[in-house]
Amino acid sequence: MEKNYVYGKIWFDKETRQVGKKGKMARVLYMTNIGTIPEESFIQVKLAPSGEAIGFIDEGFLGRMKKGDVFVLGGKKYLYLYTRGMNLYVKGDIQRPPTIPSWFSEMLPLSFDSAMEINKLRTALKNKLNSKQSKEEVIEFISQYLYTGKSTSKAIYNYFREQNNFLEIPDSETILVERYKSDKNYLIFHSMYGRRVNDALSRAIAYMLAVKRSQDVEIGINDNGFFLAGAKINLEAVLNKLKAADLNKILKEAIDRTDILSRRFRHCATRALMILRNYKGNTRSVGKQQMKSHFLMSAVKKITNEFPILREARREVLEDLMDIENAKKILEQIESGRIKVKIRDSVLPSPFALNLIIQGHADLIKIEDKQAFLKRMHELHVKAIG
Repeated sequence: MEKNYVYGKIWFDKETRQVGKKGKMARVLYMTNIGTIPEESFIQVKLAPSGEAIGFIDEGFLGRMKKGDVFVLGGKKYLYLYTRGMNLYVKGDIQRPPTIPSWFSEMLPLSFDSAMEINKLRTALKNKLNSKQSKEEVIEFISQYLYTGKSTSKAIYNYFREQNNFLEIPDSETILVERYKSDKNYLIFHSMYGRRVNDALSRAIAYMLAVKRSQDVEIGINDNGFFLAGAKINLEAVLNKLKAADLNKILKEAIDRTDILSRRFRHCATRALMILRNYKGNTRSVGKQQMKSHFLMSAVKKITNEFPILREARREVLEDLMDIENAKKILEQIESGRIKVKIRDSVLPSPFALNLIIQGHADLIKIEDKQAFLKRMHELHVKAIG
């Protein structure tokens, strides 16, 4: 009987066109493991070194964190120490404020195109306010532009007027950076480009600052902008070195040892059948898959840092989770001078910055306290403007 061997294991008979036993097993493994939907699970949070279980967090939430971050669970603050498989080990009794905003789960990010339309509105309102148009004219413009009622249009007008009088309105041609000092030094970037672009820009700048100063830099991100916080931050030196052509390399280094890359690698390795979800009728848990992924990732990095599955995991992080292409466009426009970066010192966070500052504390304060805080800040803004 003439046989055709593949790797010396899988064969079929050319006359009968029948697959051998080992070939049938490979087909069963393929059919029971093929699929593009990744399995997600929860991460158990434990105190170190006792191992006492505290609770669970979403796997996607862990992907946003790095060692040294402070987050809120069950109304208490914990410091991220390290991970082992599907366990996150933390330290309790932390006095520092949270560095990770509340988890927004499956909330869709603002698209880049929609963000650019909002920038156009900001530009129009900025020009109208600076040209001393009457309040009634600006409110009428808002109503016609946004199809909103008079009360809503008036609220938008007051919000923008307060920002313009207190500091400046960022627009399509201006990225405003507030330099504000509280318990730490804050750099608040008003970059209305959507969360995915802001994620890419913030990680790149934070990585360059961390390398330059050899210190951790805290990050907070939303659709409207992002903030960086640390002991001492020299932004001007970093902005001069951050170029669109180098963004791929910088972000590749920035995400190389993060949890988000290791978990995306697990998804890619599972789709490539390097990690099996089912084997001979037994289902492997996500925790076991993650452990095998950890060892597999270490092994392929020893072979080459450009292993195809590892490259695909990086691509998913940079192009699916982040938006590196549009981030490059913004940097190119900054280099050409079409977008200017203005750094302004501020004694208080501006009205546009309050949402970014408060989001890290959202799990620790009641709604009533948040309302009281915003009201107090509004009074301070009005006083500063007056």
